[in-house]
Amino acid sequence: MSRFSITLQKKIPRLALVTMASSSSSYVNGNRNCHGDNPQVKRAKWVVPSSRMAKNTHNPIRQIVDNMKIEPNPEKKMIALSIGDPTVFGNLEPPREIEEAVIDCIHTRKYNGYAPSIGYESARAAIAKYYTCPEAPLEAKDVIFGSGCSGALDLCISVLANPGQNILVPRPGFSLYKTLAESIGVEIRHYNLLPERGWEIDLDHLQSLVNEDTAAIVVNNPSNPCGSVFTKEHIQDILQVAERLRMPIVADEIYADMVFSGHSFHFMASLTTEVPILSCGGIAKRYIVPGWRLGWVLINDRHGAFEAEVRTGLQRLSQRILGPNTLIQAAMPRILEDTPQSFYEEIMAHVQVRRADTLLAFFSSSSYARIPHVAIALLNLQSDQLEKKVN
Repeated sequence: MSRFSITLQKKIPRLALVTMASSSSSYVNGNRNCHGDNPQVKRAKWVVPSSRMAKNTHNPIRQIVDNMKIEPNPEKKMIALSIGDPTVFGNLEPPREIEEAVIDCIHTRKYNGYAPSIGYESARAAIAKYYTCPEAPLEAKDVIFGSGCSGALDLCISVLANPGQNILVPRPGFSLYKTLAESIGVEIRHYNLLPERGWEIDLDHLQSLVNEDTAAIVVNNPSNPCGSVFTKEHIQDILQVAERLRMPIVADEIYADMVFSGHSFHFMASLTTEVPILSCGGIAKRYIVPGWRLGWVLINDRHGAFEAEVRTGLQRLSQRILGPNTLIQAAMPRILEDTPQSFYEEIMAHVQVRRADTLLAFFSSSSYARIPHVAIALLNLQSDQLEKKVN
């Protein structure tokens, strides 16, 4: 008997050993007899069904992109509309400072192991310091890391809604909300956005969808795919509705601060002292690194609404995959500190110029004036191509 076996037997109570021995009798020829003392049922052939969760999971965007097999017309130059990945064509690059930060973390060899499931304390503290404000103060304990902003949204929807409940999401909106919710048996209810009002939320329609099974409202600002950036006044109107309904908000703010000159972005949590908000963000868009897969949930609690169960729930859910990439986590303090302001300004200036060359050729409505997301997806359209199309 090995040394490990002797040690193990000394530490396991006698009752536990008896239980383990008894349970082994339910195996027949190495196969578990699921029917106790009854004869083992044998299947006529191999049938291994997938889970209900797998059957209910459908991501329409990835279904198209991952399975696309088409041959472009060799006699026509392709106009690539692409998806919201700013790296595809190589005309936008991350700042060298953040690449060096990650390389240095690799060379230390300190971050090759597991991190705490919610993330390194130093990285979470850096995020809290960067995004805290007097109206919505944050500490490291208020930050939970996820695998990209998509992973953060998954945590939020999973912690707030049970099977049979519903959440409210925008229409038009990001299809992933439906993917995440329906996979766990949560109903999606779409509230309308108003194009004639710059894609503001139709608050009357939103309120008409709420019932006793509504678990949360998802608000996406700046919007994907519409690109609208809500005014401070409209955000306050949304918050008044949520406060009256006592409804928590999941704020998808992955495009935070990515707005064109002349417009301002406001974090939802900075405009309320009453409504509890889970804000989702990440480094994918602003730093041009969607493949680095680091996102976060900022817990903006109000009146202790999240304290009793939601905080603990988020921690437990994060333990399912043991957190995102440790190297990127470790580099986060330097990513936030070392990225020059000029990088952010130059990226948005570049996008805004290309947007002017492309979208203005198609759209004349002022409601399309603030659309960084759509502009990113159209960066490779050449203005002369568009003019030919329009003319």
